Amino acid sequence: MQEEHLIQNKKTKSAISWLSAGHFMNDVYTGFVNPIMPYIAEHLGFALPIATLVLSISNIFSSMLQPIFGFFADNMLKRMFIFWGLILTSVFIPLMPLAPSVYVLVLFVILGSLGSSFFHPQSSGFVSKFAGTDDSGARKMGVFISMGSLGFAFGPLIATGITQYFDMSIMPLTSLLGLTLAFSMFACVPKLSNIYPQPKHIKFKETFVTILKNKTMNLLMLISMMKVFVTTSCCTLLPFLWKNEMHYSPMYIGTALFLFVLAGGIGSWTSRSIEVALGTKKLLYFSMIATLPMILVFHYTYKLHPIFSLITFVIIGYTTMLAQPVTMVMGQKILPQYKSIVAGFMNGFAWGIVAVCLSFIGLCAEKFGITNVLIILSVMPAISSYVVKYLKEE
Repeated sequence: MQEEHLIQNKKTKSAISWLSAGHFMNDVYTGFVNPIMPYIAEHLGFALPIATLVLSISNIFSSMLQPIFGFFADNMLKRMFIFWGLILTSVFIPLMPLAPSVYVLVLFVILGSLGSSFFHPQSSGFVSKFAGTDDSGARKMGVFISMGSLGFAFGPLIATGITQYFDMSIMPLTSLLGLTLAFSMFACVPKLSNIYPQPKHIKFKETFVTILKNKTMNLLMLISMMKVFVTTSCCTLLPFLWKNEMHYSPMYIGTALFLFVLAGGIGSWTSRSIEVALGTKKLLYFSMIATLPMILVFHYTYKLHPIFSLITFVIIGYTTMLAQPVTMVMGQKILPQYKSIVAGFMNGFAWGIVAVCLSFIGLCAEKFGITNVLIILSVMPAISSYVVKYLKEE
């Protein structure tokens, strides 16, 4: 019996490793989108408002639909969303530079983004099941999330490196990596039906009403949403600032985004240790309030002191992502029967709501200035941090 338990434990550890690798690869491809959009826009001849509209569509299809796919994932133990998600992302996002028109570009963006929407809720739900509910489970979830952040960090570096030193047209060759990993995961991630009993069927309306009526879940989603406003707007708008106003190279833009998201991944990786040391509420307050003074520093230094402003930008990535695993684990503990759906809300729906606003944010940025808009956006999480007082200390 003990030998069977050890074998099963090895299988679940291996499964978490493969799911984390899949998260890394999926988010490498999603990391392609923001840094090369200014160059695709220049090639196809459209301006910042249209570019932010395309990015908005990308975020909507990669994020807002996640709770729905999470519902189907929680109703079955099949692994189809994980594999097909990675396949769609790895095929269609690298095809973006080959789009002959903005309409074909939007088609590629939608299909690639749907892959990300497939992958995230089910993979997160699987990791939560495999990892358990003890302290090590929270750390494993932190590793899983940080691997996604690491992938999202390397995406800009790879995409801009290809853009600067080769040509965007060869980007589809990178699809081979994602496809290879997807088929490897199919062979190595065990079927949950071999480990857990078939879940009790959950009803769509009843499930979503239960989640949306939960006060703590609403507070956690608000916290996630406020921080996403900052991270998404930074990653969307600043490449245009650096290209059009500062005339920086593609590799500079890619490196800056790489460092920003890498710092966010480190924040996710270390969040549990900091939460234990400081407490849940203090960590959340810090993550939500500290962004505002740093955005102000960036605003006043990016022209005269570009290195210092870059360092500030990287620190913003760390602080805003610091609380992401904390809010995810809190949400899944509150409603453990809906792990994938909760992951879809925390990791997806919040991003989708922000995505709806992106085209309007792009219009404001073109009219009032990119950094001015970022300052206004960073005020929102600082004010919203008031709601943290209503959360229970972990």
